[in-house]
Amino acid sequence: MALSIPFSANSHVSFFCLLISVLMYLKGAPVYGAKREHDKPYHVVNVKSLDPNPYCIESTKDQSKRESLKVVHRHGPCSHMNEARSSAPTLTEIMSHDQARVNSIQHQLRVKSDRNSLDDSKAILPANPGRSIGTSNYIVTLGLGTLKRTLPSFSTPKEPIFNPSASQTYKNISCTAPQCSQLHISGCKRATNTCLYTVGYLDGSLTYGLYATETLTLTPSDVVPGFAFGCGLNNTGLFRGAAGLLGLGRGLPSLVSQTASKYGSYFSYCLPTLSSSSGTLVFGKDGGTTNSTGIKYTPLLTNSNRPSFYFIEVTGIKVAGELLPISHSVFSSPGTIIDSGTVITRLQPEAYNVLRTRFRQLMMNYTMTQGVSLFDTCYDFSGRDTVEVPEISFLFAGNIEVPIVLEGILYYVGSSRFCLAFAENRAASAVGILGNVQQQTLDVVYDVAGGKLGFGTRGCS
Repeated sequence: MALSIPFSANSHVSFFCLLISVLMYLKGAPVYGAKREHDKPYHVVNVKSLDPNPYCIESTKDQSKRESLKVVHRHGPCSHMNEARSSAPTLTEIMSHDQARVNSIQHQLRVKSDRNSLDDSKAILPANPGRSIGTSNYIVTLGLGTLKRTLPSFSTPKEPIFNPSASQTYKNISCTAPQCSQLHISGCKRATNTCLYTVGYLDGSLTYGLYATETLTLTPSDVVPGFAFGCGLNNTGLFRGAAGLLGLGRGLPSLVSQTASKYGSYFSYCLPTLSSSSGTLVFGKDGGTTNSTGIKYTPLLTNSNRPSFYFIEVTGIKVAGELLPISHSVFSSPGTIIDSGTVITRLQPEAYNVLRTRFRQLMMNYTMTQGVSLFDTCYDFSGRDTVEVPEISFLFAGNIEVPIVLEGILYYVGSSRFCLAFAENRAASAVGILGNVQQQTLDVVYDVAGGKLGFGTRGCS
């Protein structure tokens, strides 16, 4: 059975049997123009060229030499699911769900308990912008199970529900099995000696069910037999409406850890903007990254409170080529993680305030408008033909600089309005999070065994 599911580089257990995957619609971010300071690097864009295309345009970029799965926007023109764009979640819903995820991550990092996260890989799966498990995530389509019978093709826009009884290879995990003891929260159905799992968020969202093994098909040439996953029996809150969550954390139950011998604890992804047809999720070095060259690496750090998360060291932020006056301790004290499941990057209050102040100074010739949801620096570009937006880049340990694409700087909020696409943490002690909007079009390479994280530019358009 083919399932379209979101993935997260900081989730440790993979869940299926959840229901229908609901994807978010990220509209392209048209921007317009301001007078810029001399010799400052800016994004200069024609507004009309940024209008969403009503037709499906296939990507011209090679998604890898290995066979890969295509990823498309559920509400975009390339989607086979004929749902109206009006069915997409609202901006308020997207940001509310995103904040729920951030609250849970930051709570976990405050409490000295451990869960599971990432490891290594080597097959190829495309990545689609979507919404599930509390956030506006990207999704991949994969196969789960070995059917006992041939199922008819699906003509409805709904994702199928995984049916264990229809598979020849589904098997419940016993309470005494090693896999059961690897779970952060588990239980036992003693009548059948079946391992149970429970995962919840602070907002009350919960998924509960059986811990089992099944055949996982990433691509026709990449099959993982005996893959341990959680099969949801009771899913509430943000866990409802999703086909599943593909966990890529460092913990033992994650896909990365379970396939370490096959893929070498190595994977990469490129998350597309809405204007591109697809991105990719690649497991293993043989598949390589997508199309970028010159991958530059920063160390992956460990955190004794939460070793499953991917910590990286932010050393600074540049706006229009200028290094902002932010003390290194502002970033280093609480730390920063990279998370494919969080939408908007969260910065420490001092760092955000300095970024916001400089951005506003360089955008002072534009008309500011009322903030919306998480955003407090918004502009109305009605009547503009072009836009000139100061470039933003992040600096990481290892002396590397990573540029943020235009769509990761200005976020479309409707009616010719755009906002600075960053948000402020509620406390200086809260961990920073590099979200998926700011990761768009980058090749992000997780060499977990090598203890490093790589970035390459222009991996997918």
